[in-house]
Amino acid sequence: VQLVESGGGLVQPGGSLRLSCAASGFTFSSYAMRWYRQAPGKDRELVAEITRAGGSRNYADSVKGRFTMSRDNAKNTVYLQMNSLKPEDTAVYYCAVSVYGMDYWGKGTLVTVSS
Repeated sequence: VQLVESGGGLVQPGGSLRLSCAASGFTFSSYAMRWYRQAPGKDRELVAEITRAGGSRNYADSVKGRFTMSRDNAKNTVYLQMNSLKPEDTAVYYCAVSVYGMDYWGKGTLVTVSS
């Protein structure tokens, strides 16, 4: 299983970014996917999750209405569209999947929201 995140960077408050996570090594369309984030000095938190076919998504209260998770099963990729970014969204963002009861994580991509 390999997960590779991309798309992070520095953005001003109110701006937008789209993160991507390219997956390989498992049958992507058979598994729900998740995005987490970890801010400096804080625990990792679940940001969003999406079902296998993308028909259902759940979001942390802190990002509802601002973030949208999607997936393209033909490309083995999940996305996180982040709008109206706030300084408190600054974190390393990870995608994750549980395959046969084992959790797999990417190395993460850093998002910094600052003026």
